[in-house]
Amino acid sequence: MTNRKRKMELKFRVTEEEKAFIEMKMKEAGITNREAYLRKMAIDGTIVVSDYAETKKLISEINHIGTNINQITHVANSNKHISQKDIEIIKELMQNIWQLQRYRLSKKHSTKQ
Repeated sequence: MTNRKRKMELKFRVTEEEKAFIEMKMKEAGITNREAYLRKMAIDGTIVVSDYAETKKLISEINHIGTNINQITHVANSNKHISQKDIEIIKELMQNIWQLQRYRLSKKHSTKQ
C-alpha cells in the first residue's frame, strides 16, 4: 500500500440490481477492473439532466393549434367551402408551429454551447 499512487479510498453502497447493472456496463465497455471503471465514470462520466417543461409546453401549443386546424377542416368539409379568412387562419397556425419549433431548437442549441 505504500507504493500506491492512489491512497484515498471512497466507499458507497448499491442494491443488487445496481451492482448487476454496473457489471453489465463494465462488460459492455470491456473493463474488468471495477475500481478502474468506477473511477473513470466518477471522473469522466456525465449526468444528463433533462427538463421537459419547454417540450411539454411546445406539445401543448401544437395540440391546441392542431385542434383549431381540425375545427376549420370540419367546417370546410361540412360546408364544402372554406373562406379565404379560414385559409389565412390555417397559415397563421402553421406559422406558429414553425416559430415554436425554431424557438425550441435555437434554445436547445444555444444551451449546448
